[in-house]
Formats: sequence, C-alpha cells, structure tokens
Amino acid sequence: MQTTVKHDVQSETPEAALDFLKKILPFNELDHDTLKGLARHCLVDFYPKGTHLLTANESEVEHLFLVQQGGFKSFITDDEGDITLKDYRGEGSSVGALGIIRGTLANLDVESVEDTFCILLPRTVFLDLIHKQPGFAQYYLRSFSEKIVHTAYSELRHHRMARRANDDLYLFSVAAGDIVKQKPVIAPTTTGIQKAASLMARFRVGSLLVHQPNDPEQIVGIITDRDLRSKVVAAGLDFPTSVETIMSSPVQTVLSRDICFDVLLKMMSTGIHHLAVERAGRIIGVITSHDIMLLQGHSPYYLFKKIIGQRNFSGLYPLAQKIPEVIRSLINEGGKAGNITRMIALLNDRILQRLLTLLEGELGPPPVPYCWLHMGSEGRREQTFKTDQDNAIIYADPIDDAQKVEAEAYFKELAQQAIDHLVNCGYPLCPGKIMANNPQWCQPVSVWQEYFTSWVKSENPAELLESTIFFDFRAGYGETGLADELRNHLIEQSRQKETYLLHLSRDCLTSQTALSFFNNFIVEKDGEHKNKLDLKHQGLAPLVDFARIFALKAGIKETNTLARFHTLGTEEVISKELMNSACEAYELQMQLRILHQLHQLENGTLPDNHIDPATLSELEKRMLKEAFHVIERLHSVLKDMFPGL
Repeated sequence: MQTTVKHDVQSETPEAALDFLKKILPFNELDHDTLKGLARHCLVDFYPKGTHLLTANESEVEHLFLVQQGGFKSFITDDEGDITLKDYRGEGSSVGALGIIRGTLANLDVESVEDTFCILLPRTVFLDLIHKQPGFAQYYLRSFSEKIVHTAYSELRHHRMARRANDDLYLFSVAAGDIVKQKPVIAPTTTGIQKAASLMARFRVGSLLVHQPNDPEQIVGIITDRDLRSKVVAAGLDFPTSVETIMSSPVQTVLSRDICFDVLLKMMSTGIHHLAVERAGRIIGVITSHDIMLLQGHSPYYLFKKIIGQRNFSGLYPLAQKIPEVIRSLINEGGKAGNITRMIALLNDRILQRLLTLLEGELGPPPVPYCWLHMGSEGRREQTFKTDQDNAIIYADPIDDAQKVEAEAYFKELAQQAIDHLVNCGYPLCPGKIMANNPQWCQPVSVWQEYFTSWVKSENPAELLESTIFFDFRAGYGETGLADELRNHLIEQSRQKETYLLHLSRDCLTSQTALSFFNNFIVEKDGEHKNKLDLKHQGLAPLVDFARIFALKAGIKETNTLARFHTLGTEEVISKELMNSACEAYELQMQLRILHQLHQLENGTLPDNHIDPATLSELEKRMLKEAFHVIERLHSVLKDMFPGL
C-alpha cells in the first residue's frame, strides 16, 4: 500500500548538513562559505518505504530532495494502469531539480523503495544558487540534456519496436544494491570448513565472506558452494581445515549503485559468479549470476553459459543464431547502443573462443603461442547485426626453419576450419578477404610489425586508407601479450612519423556532410536506396575516423570509439563538452542503426544501414540533425590540428 507523503520536516543541524553536502556532486564543488550558507537552510525528513513523494502533473516541487539514506524510484503510470519504470535515485542523488528549474509540476511519480532520509533544500534557495553559480547550473543542465537524449532513445524503442508481453524492464533500471536479499554471511579466516558449510546451509546462501579474525569489516576472501564441492569433497580435504586454505582472494566487488547490466558484463567477462556489493566502503551483500538471471527471461547470461559449456561445433551454430533475440530484449529494456554493442561483442567473442578451444582439442596444441585478432568494427567492439568477418592471426616468431614450416601449416589449418565454422554460425565472409585464412593476414609478430611500419611511413594515401581497418585491432583469443606488443609497436612508429595522420585526416574531411545548407537531410536520389540516408558512412564513420586519428596521435591503446572519446576528454586532448556531444551523437546514431537492423531481421530481410528520414519522428529528426552538426565541429578541430588541410 502506498503512503502519501506528509511533510513533517525538521531543521537539520548546519554541521550535519554541511558534512553531507561536502560529499555529493555538484555541491562538493562549491566554496566553503557558500556551503555553510546553504546548510543553514537545510531541513531533514523521513519517508517510510512506499511513500508517494511526488505525483506526475499534480505535485508542486517545493524542495530539492537530496537522498541521505535509502532511495526513490520514478515511474509513469499510463491510462490502463501499467507502470513503466524510468529511474532509481540512491544515496547522494537528488529528486526535483528539473521541475524547480523549469517551474513546472512534477513530471514523474516518485516513490521511496525503502525507508529513506532526505536533506531538503528550499526551492528559492536552490534557484538562487542556479542563478549565481554557472558551474553548479551546468551540472544540472548537462543532466537534463542527457535526459533529452534518453527520451529520444525511449521514443526510438517505442516508435520502432512492439513490446512483447513477457518483456521486463530490469537490467538497466535496477541497481545491484536493490536486489541484495540479505546481509552477507561472514566468518573469520580461522573458521573450519565444516562449520562454514553449516553456516551456509543454515542461512541458505551459496557463498560465505571471510574476514580477518579481529576485524569483521576487513573482508579478505570468499568461499562458494562450488569451492566446497571442488576444493573440499572432490579433493578429499579434511573438514577441520580452515576456510583460508580454499577461499578466493581478493573478493571481486561492484558498487551498490551499479546497474545490473554492468554487473552482468563483469560476471561474463571475468567468469566470477558471486560478486560482493559495496556501499560507502562497506560490503552490504553478495549478488550472484542466478540473481541476475531471475531478472530477465531472455537472459544473456543463460546464453553465455550455454556457449561456454558447448562440447561440439554443431551445438554452437544455433546458439550464435540466438544472439539477436537476446539483444532485442536488452534494447527493449532500455539499453543504449554502447551497452548493446558491448554485449554483442562479448557473446561473439565467446562463440569464437569456444570454437578455437574445440579446434585446438582436435589439432593439438599450437607449435608457438598465437593470438586471434579482431579487426574493424569487431576490433572496436561495435558489431551490429550486419557484421562480416574481419580477423587475423599473429603468432610468435619461430626459432628455426623447421618450426616456421610447422607453424605455417598448423595456423593455415586452424584458420580455415575456424572461418568455416564461423560462417556456419552466421558470420559472413569478408568480401575483401581480411580474414585469418588469407595467408597475408596470418603471420608472425615480426611480419606484422613490418606491415604497420610500412603503413605508417607510406607516402601513398590510397594504400594507407586500405589499411585503416587494421588500426583498430584487438585480441580475441590466445596470447594477448602478442597483441599488446603489436599495439606498442604501432604507438612507437606513430611517434616517429605522424604524416600518415595527415592523410587519414584529409580522407575524414572528404566525407559528405549529411545536411544541406538549409539544414535538410541529404539522401540518395536514385537506386535501391532512393530517399534514404547511409547512416554508417554519412553519420558514424566520421565519428569513428576522428576518434581513431586522435587516439593514434595521443598514443591511446583503446579501440572502442566511445572509450576513445572518453579518454580524449579525460586527458583533455579535446574539451569535455565536445567529448559529451560526440558520445551522444555516436550513441544516438548507433541506436537508430541497431533498431533499424533488428526490425529488418524480424521481417526476414537482410540488415543494412540505410534509413528513410521520412519514417523518423520529429524528435528523432532533431536529434539526428544535432548529431550531424557535431561532425561538423569535429571537422573544424581536425583543420585546427592540421592547418594545411
């Protein structure tokens, strides 16, 4: 039952309010005297779990609510009574800023999800601060702009996808701390294994956290039910043995505010199924892969487990075909393009890794260490549903002619079989034959280093442009140190000769802008894609190219476009404002592209990158035009870096 809020606020002591404000954004960026003045106006209120704080289009927002302890959820209730969850606000976050600044009624329903304490800042005091502190105001304006982008994403989803009755909205809205069911079960390192198993059985948990004998707050390890099976029972270990001998250390953690999607990615990438949840430096519980799987019907983790447990090639083929359905569910839950492409890359990587593991079992161990390299969009972790194979093999230099012959024969056979299996999994061949079964792209370290040295020093722009797909390589399987060695070689060569960046920049600037002088979309005038935009080449490629050029110039090893932009902004190679704009422009277009391709797949047509602007809503058109204007700004930055362009 909901409880309607009753304001029975009390004055907060200025000292306590000051201590709290110093710890949260953006208040911690204000000077001490300003904070002291604010603290004198602060009130405190308590909202039991289920309290209805604000009602959409009804409530006047009289205070900025700063969450001191607990949390709120915001949601929309439609005419049929169905609730769509929009956001969670936990400790240190705020509620009500948008309504105060815009001078409107509350735009969402807001309800406490647990017993919650708030610091209340009066509306007039908050508005005065907004007017007098530009940096403070910018924090909220940036937050609102992100909400506008989120609104565009939501409209994209609802405009282009029919919701299915069994789709739930959890992975991108629920935080790790929200699904912790109970306090963690803990025991000191001196605890015997039998007693530890007894504790786990009594509290019905699958894990136990281990702490230092005299300090329960200092968690040093974890044991799970799997440890009891594999390290105790299977190994015949004596039960009096202490848990310290079988615990895993250090304990892997996630923050209580981390969304469950990020928790899921960490589990899948590390193979760790129990993660401790941390809040304010303290462990408040443990979250498991089972907890995550219960949140969602089409669970990526379920597919992930099926892939890594597959023991034959034919069993992998249908699993790869299930990836679009898993991705559809993530899109419908609210995942942005960056989330979606990370998950596609992770699942594709696991398909590849399982294939190569099975092949090594058939062919025997390789004669020298090797690494399977991803190139192009695979190398950037930016695959969508239309992804040709772009890959290669790099292996350690053989020590003599006999090993050289053996390595060439082994990797030729490995590459050919791997490529064939990938085709059977649904990954098309690369038309340009940039694949590991092409002898040119299956070479030892020294040859690959010669390739990159030649490309960097090339005076032939055409040759260089044909090689750009290789500059985004990353390790996909095997000895990752070989890929790291090659990346370091490329960075060193770039420092010695940057002329090739001039060629890359000139090509980037030749890309046709997608907007006319009158701010209209420029579409194809005839042919198969008449009246459509090529979103990949007109919108995304310039962003990808810019991020690559600046990453190479700055010696940044990251290959993902969004990660490159974030690093460029963090290291102040570009302004943070431009970084945010570029990331928003990229994500919006990728989101549109992914939804377009998914719609095509579900209608039985081959996915492409051509969008008809006439099918876009007004909000989508406006956001897309803003994204294209960002490209024009990036072009100006390139011209400033290379005045001769």
